[in-house]
Amino acid sequence: MPYDPNSEADARIEIDELLRKAGWDPSDKSQVRTEQHQEGSRTDYLLLAQNGHPLAVVEAKRSGIDPYSAKQQALPYAKLRGAPFIFLSNGEVIYFWDYTNDDARVVSSFYSRRDLERLVVMRKQRQPMATVAIPDDYLRNGEARSVRPYQKEGMRALDHAVELGKRRFLIELPTGTGKTDMICLYLKRLLKAGRAEKILFLVDREQLAKQATEAIQDLLNQHPAYWLKPGVVREEKQITVCLLQTMISRYHEITSGYFDVVIADECHRSIYGAWQAALTHFDAFHIGLTATPAEYIDRNTYQFYHCKPGQPDFSLPILAAFQDEFLCSYKFATGITEILSEGADVDDEHYDPAEFERKWTNESTNRLMMQEFDRLAHENYKELAPGQKTAPGKAIVFAITKHHASRLAKYLNELHPEHQGRYAEVITSDVTDADELIRKFKREQFPQVAVSVGMLDTGFDCPEALHIVMARRIRSPILYQQMRGRGTRTCPKIGKQKFVIYDFFGNHKYFNDSDTDIFTGTGGGGRSGGGGGGTTKPPAKDLVEIGQEDAWKEHVHYVEIGPEGERVDKKDYVTNWEDTIRAQAEKDSAIKKVKNSQPLSENEERALAERLNQPRHYFNEENLRDAYHNPGGDLIDFIKAALGLAKVKSREEILNENFHAWLVAKNMTPEQSQYLILLKNRGIAKGKVSIQDLFAPPLSILNAGQLGVELFGEQGLQSIISDMNGSVFLPQQRKAAE
Repeated sequence: MPYDPNSEADARIEIDELLRKAGWDPSDKSQVRTEQHQEGSRTDYLLLAQNGHPLAVVEAKRSGIDPYSAKQQALPYAKLRGAPFIFLSNGEVIYFWDYTNDDARVVSSFYSRRDLERLVVMRKQRQPMATVAIPDDYLRNGEARSVRPYQKEGMRALDHAVELGKRRFLIELPTGTGKTDMICLYLKRLLKAGRAEKILFLVDREQLAKQATEAIQDLLNQHPAYWLKPGVVREEKQITVCLLQTMISRYHEITSGYFDVVIADECHRSIYGAWQAALTHFDAFHIGLTATPAEYIDRNTYQFYHCKPGQPDFSLPILAAFQDEFLCSYKFATGITEILSEGADVDDEHYDPAEFERKWTNESTNRLMMQEFDRLAHENYKELAPGQKTAPGKAIVFAITKHHASRLAKYLNELHPEHQGRYAEVITSDVTDADELIRKFKREQFPQVAVSVGMLDTGFDCPEALHIVMARRIRSPILYQQMRGRGTRTCPKIGKQKFVIYDFFGNHKYFNDSDTDIFTGTGGGGRSGGGGGGTTKPPAKDLVEIGQEDAWKEHVHYVEIGPEGERVDKKDYVTNWEDTIRAQAEKDSAIKKVKNSQPLSENEERALAERLNQPRHYFNEENLRDAYHNPGGDLIDFIKAALGLAKVKSREEILNENFHAWLVAKNMTPEQSQYLILLKNRGIAKGKVSIQDLFAPPLSILNAGQLGVELFGEQGLQSIISDMNGSVFLPQQRKAAE
């Protein structure tokens, strides 16, 4: 008999390996039984619980056959043996079928024995969500808070989705309206109803991780939780908080059925390429949280969460939040200098405001900005918050670069020598113990002013903030609203009435924002029904963003390091990093562990990060990501790269991973998948795929145009190419261009 590379026997070799990765031992008959026959029915594998009871049958098909077609073949045997679950696989694709509740669906891995046993127990303990009351109030940091009407409405909408079996849910709530509190209260109800046991909270910024961890430990203190960090041993706790950047490197360690619920905070930034792989890997109830207005959420986000375009499952319009006083309103400081909004002309040369502090600077302007802000803040803080005791109240200054932030803080401290340098503090990733400075800013009298760049614009919660200083040019509508949102939180304990935005670059004019006609992300305001503005702005559909950093970070040849923002050539920074890590590989116990592929404890990881982020080099994740042009890397990835144990992924490798994650989410037929692989290879070569490519060599030689129409239909082909570009190729271009 000739050798058949696509035989079922070969598929079983692959399936055996996939079972081993999920913790099963196919040679252990107490775990896995093969070739089972009973009363005319047969199955390839029977997976057993620790008590010997059947958990799942696995039906194997040869490569090239869609295993979904074997559903009815496996079902009689599963019912006969009392196995509640079925897996269908050809060694390449795995379907999981909870046949009494859902149809079969594609998953990234087999479930472990513990996953399946947990599902069986949960099924017996499950209660209707209606039996667990939505609370009227709760304690947060020892302070009594009322559950707001829209938070109750959001939880009722989630209840409805859970009872209907909806597996993905998208929530849009403006910054400051309590997304994290609401979701923690909801998770508490899910846990009580027996609908969840293991929960993953994914974020893409450290400040968001800290905020989530703090809220979980406060509101869900009866449920063990921890922050999974790079290289740290994974703990068996109910709630895991993790950065997307970390999970991208570690999701292969975890089975698809490990988590019951996956929360993705600021999820509109997570539905692209390798980021998406960290989400699609988990076969769970996915809840996406975002503060980004619907007009700026990419359609891929809606598709991932099974929503209609522009229609989240639950949302609260920002205007309603202002009108009902769930958010604090604002006003703009008037009469302040705006020379930088137009730039400057000196000796017949025009200085573009977009390049201020990047290619040119003006010390007198920087001093003037801080003097004007400080004077006005001291004059009006009592009007803003009668209960504020220390002048001028908490202020956040958004600077352009680390060096810029350092100088602005210096100028402010010079205005108040009586505070001995404690009036204003720079808070960036390079300062010593930034977390402690953030704690002092939020909890103590001084500093009164936090000056930062790229660290406090998202995930930073300080309700006492009365002053938002935009000492930089902003052309991102999402970033503008995030920065504005740092002041919108209400604060009854100081009687907060309003906050003031000091916009030295005329950003609010660009977005047609005012205290009477609020910019909502659609080109203009709407509170007064006037203005509407935005007539000079592109329509919202042309302004879709994914929250990446500014373009100059990608294109400049240097990395800014240290509290003073010293500029170091990226190549030199990488060389210094690699030399340092190699020199310490045998001396530093933590680096030695990484070299030997041993996990670190959380204390070891924290101490290692602190040792590396020391004056002179300031080696930290933010700087390393800039230097390596790798926004998805974490500290352990970069250590391994320096030791030659791993390499920073090439563009082609990243695109291939992006494509695979996208394809898994699409659930295509084998023929469609093979066709799309052809298009993907063209996209890697050209940067994107166009319809014209199908009718030009080399694709025209393969009759790609006609074949594509046969597989997808004419409109479907155009749609799938557009989707591929938007999910796989264009995000990489945006990362390079933003």
